Amino acid sequence: MAHPGGQSRFLDPAVLAEISRLDLRARQVVEGYVSGLHKSPRKGYSVEFAEHREYAPGDDIRHIDWKLWGRADRYYIKQYEEETNLRCHLLLDISESMRFGTQPLSKFEYGATAAAAIAFLLLKQRDAVGLRLFDDRLQGAVPVSSNWHSLQNILSMVEPMKPQRKTDFAAPLRDFADAAGRRSLIAIFSDLFAPLETIENGLKHLRHKRHEVVLFHVLDETELTFPFEDNTRFVGLEQLPDLIAEPRSLRDGYLEILREFLEQVRRMCASMRIDYMLLSTGDRLDKSLAGFLAARARVVRGSTRRR
Repeated sequence: MAHPGGQSRFLDPAVLAEISRLDLRARQVVEGYVSGLHKSPRKGYSVEFAEHREYAPGDDIRHIDWKLWGRADRYYIKQYEEETNLRCHLLLDISESMRFGTQPLSKFEYGATAAAAIAFLLLKQRDAVGLRLFDDRLQGAVPVSSNWHSLQNILSMVEPMKPQRKTDFAAPLRDFADAAGRRSLIAIFSDLFAPLETIENGLKHLRHKRHEVVLFHVLDETELTFPFEDNTRFVGLEQLPDLIAEPRSLRDGYLEILREFLEQVRRMCASMRIDYMLLSTGDRLDKSLAGFLAARARVVRGSTRRR
């Protein structure tokens, strides 16, 4: 089946080629239809029509909409809510700090490319995916759907984005958790440029609603290594002032504070059973995502065998 996407800068062929052979499996029980990839807790209930999608070889012909075929002269399958194996919401940080970048891709571009790759993979599995943008509040949205047009809608939404507002985690994630509906997989792409307590509060809201959460922490390579040597003007983002400093005198202290922060984030995620992945814009995204998905699949297979 053909799928849209065009030549978007956020669809990297190398990333898609690397991850397309891997499955994104839900670690916990998710609501949906039992098809082997994902377990469903719901049995013996009526199905509700959701949308049509184009017929693909292997689909059950009992679900072909013959009336639509008569009008369109093409085969379409009636898709029901319960046929969705997995519902995934992609939450992409579009705050001003995500504009920063010293590599070919800024943090925003790197995170958006990762989100687009995950969306492509989920749709390839015939799962459902949607997008929500956020900074200090919830912004644009692409509704969750398993239709390939969702990918084009996601790309069309992120293409013109110019991050410019402050970050907040607590309020937008709380609002999203209250509105998201049934349990889903939530994949967050952010540089976490916010106080740790607000990050924790936001994530707690999602887990309280029993969503499964994957946190992709996107940082620029220089934020991780602080390689600066000469006197440097550091441009303030999100209403912080500019700073002129001699980097060599700051490096050790900065790297120690960063190490402590990353360790706190990892411990926080572990305590809430949230998958955490640190992404550096200096690393090849295809290798980073493929390694993460392969490791996640091994964990899921191991937990399935123990049941």
